[in-house]
Amino acid sequence: MTTAETGRAGERAAAEWLRARGYEICACNWRWGRYELDIVARRAGVVHFVEVKTRRTGALTAPEAAATPAKFRALARAAARYMASTHCDDEVQFDLVAVETTPDGGIAAVRFIEQAMEFHW
Repeated sequence: MTTAETGRAGERAAAEWLRARGYEICACNWRWGRYELDIVARRAGVVHFVEVKTRRTGALTAPEAAATPAKFRALARAAARYMASTHCDDEVQFDLVAVETTPDGGIAAVRFIEQAMEFHW
């Protein structure tokens, strides 16, 4: 599996995990210019901006380690653009889904980190 294929598998697994827990998936791989959001979901009147990080099982670093402060700043800018473009004023939350894949491309683990980033609009 290539890195891109691993990433896509992780995003599919994250979306399935969220759907199974009652989230409505509003957008996947949403883009506006240089801004990108992996998953935009909604549940109970809250818009969830979900960053997905995927690594192969046994990688030197856990997927969560890739969620840096710089990445979250970029996520916040993208979320603001999304909210403006959709004229949405709901409450927002920034979450992280960490996915680990097996060497053959299967999903070994999905971990949901709710409110992975605190942000005040």
